[in-house]
Amino acid sequence: MIEMILTILGNALLIFVLRLTDVSMGTVRTIMILRGMRKWATLIGFVEVTIWVVAISQVFANLDSVWNVIGYSGGFAAGTLLGMWIEDKLALGHVDIRIISITKGLEIVQKIRQGGYGATQLQAEGQSGPVYFIDVVAPRKKISEILRLVNEIDATSFVTVQEARQVVRGHQRLAK
Repeated sequence: MIEMILTILGNALLIFVLRLTDVSMGTVRTIMILRGMRKWATLIGFVEVTIWVVAISQVFANLDSVWNVIGYSGGFAAGTLLGMWIEDKLALGHVDIRIISITKGLEIVQKIRQGGYGATQLQAEGQSGPVYFIDVVAPRKKISEILRLVNEIDATSFVTVQEARQVVRGHQRLAK
């Protein structure tokens, strides 16, 4: 009896781990597609589907066990979270950081450039009058560093961060 329970729970755990793996890979693969990383996305997709086939075959082979269904569903949910966490740690791609400062634009640009990043500064017209508009394209993993530089000068500046699907040329630091 105990051996049968261990077998049932072992199968459910196997299904959980398989789904955790393939769903997290699928999340990363999807983000790689969006970033234009076709070769990696293709390779990950191949492995992902292979794992999925093994997982789903285990569920269908033992449809009488609710534990397999729970393992499948739980692995899917946990895999989604794990995939997002992995992608966040990888921080693939580039971002376009836009900063609007009412009075300290020149100082912000200088600080960003001293930090080794390219920055474009324009004078613009905001709702309440003249503002400085600063644009920085940088690796996504550098967002917090750039925001720290901005906040040292003007913690009240308006900042937006957008994904940059493709970056062609630009400041030399982009390649790093």
